[in-house]
Amino acid sequence: MSVIEVLKVLVFGIVEGFTEWLPISSTGHMILLDDLIHLNVTDEFREVFMVVIQLGAILAVVLLYFKKLNPFVSPKNVRNRDMSGVWQFGPKLLVKKHTMILWFKVVVACLPAAVIGIPLDDWMEAHLRGSFVVASMLILYGILFLVVENRNYGQRPKVERTGQISFRLALYIGLFQVLSLVPGTSRSGATILGAMILGCSRSAAAEFSFFLGIPVMFGASLLKLVKFGFHFTGAEIFILLFGMVVAFLVSVYSIKFLMSYIRRNDFKLFGYYRIVLGVVVLLYFGIKAVMAFLG
Repeated sequence: MSVIEVLKVLVFGIVEGFTEWLPISSTGHMILLDDLIHLNVTDEFREVFMVVIQLGAILAVVLLYFKKLNPFVSPKNVRNRDMSGVWQFGPKLLVKKHTMILWFKVVVACLPAAVIGIPLDDWMEAHLRGSFVVASMLILYGILFLVVENRNYGQRPKVERTGQISFRLALYIGLFQVLSLVPGTSRSGATILGAMILGCSRSAAAEFSFFLGIPVMFGASLLKLVKFGFHFTGAEIFILLFGMVVAFLVSVYSIKFLMSYIRRNDFKLFGYYRIVLGVVVLLYFGIKAVMAFLG
């Protein structure tokens, strides 16, 4: 593998890490990037790479929120044998109630995407991955972010923390996540926007979006790997691992940046960015199509 190809993977990992958790559509960026610095791989492996690289981004969430997401607790850490906050399964297996309930809510929120998304995965890949669809969704959801932020201005959110999200609200947020099946929408963008429309604070919406990404992206990666068949060359294994490591490192910074930013600011900047990027994508692929037509 040439140094140029390694540098390309590095760039893909950086872009994935920055855009996966920001509401700006990692898919839109990756499609545009792939057209600009095309990886020298087969089309089948490229589809796998574009999805599996997200595993690195997922691990960043697991690392940063491990204490909040880890349901297990040592019996030694249960103060004065107070069992009110834990469930006991056997003499040594204790789990934190609030953490398990949070995971149950995440599962409920993931059900719509699993029920609707898995059967439509191949159809979506074949019909909705075009530049026009991506650009349109970038612009549309950019406008929606501006509208929702203007509507919510001065209002106090009904839900301040992720622990306050009910099972019903989790399901409704999961329905918004289904919208992200359309490329260019952004999974984090759809869930954050949906959660804010339903009354969640920016931080609660962002955190819950992070947590939803864990099972959804693990499932999507596994589905792609199963379809591909786990038959990789040494170079392909390196590309996957290197891309995931870079995405992981950059995602750690990206998540910290987002959570710090929204404590003092709204999502309007991301809305404007989406609109500008959507216009750029339309112009880029439009000019490219015209040049191809003219020969």
